[in-house]
Amino acid sequence: MKYLVVGLGNIGVKYADTRHNIGFMVADALMEEARASYSILKYAYYAEFKHKSRIVHVIKPTTYMNLSGKAVNFWMRELKIPITNVLVVVDDLALPFGVIRLKPKGSAAGHNGLKNIEALCGGQHYPRLRFGIGDHYPKGRQIDYVLGPFDKEEQEALPGLIQHAVEAVKSFVSVGIELTMTRYNK
Repeated sequence: MKYLVVGLGNIGVKYADTRHNIGFMVADALMEEARASYSILKYAYYAEFKHKSRIVHVIKPTTYMNLSGKAVNFWMRELKIPITNVLVVVDDLALPFGVIRLKPKGSAAGHNGLKNIEALCGGQHYPRLRFGIGDHYPKGRQIDYVLGPFDKEEQEALPGLIQHAVEAVKSFVSVGIELTMTRYNK
């Protein structure tokens, strides 16, 4: 069985450690644990590894967040992976910092990266792992918040929280979405 894990974020040093790039951070931690490395290919940083006799393909789109669907659509078709075996890892303002929620489908909830995936990949019926970044920003400052760095306390907690998300991704690949939701959506 083949899976495609998509870490959403923006490329470039300017965005490297921002809240909006938590998808990239989770993908990177997954790759580090698998001792795999990325190649720069069409629309994405691409890598693959085996986990429990399953092939896991990982991408970090180079299209920037708002055009993520272009990369997801291309790699789904290129690798012949059904939408049910695609897992998008994304930041979520509506969840408290560090809380993760796995869902088999759902709305974009205002997230431009998810909106583009919906538009180019056939709707809302794809699994996503939402990683909470909280919503501690003054009214009208949402963009500054998501494109800003984690604060000091958050940075200290981040490695363990990212590892928790990596474990959820591996669970999705090995036992499926239902059991993983039961284990990790707490």
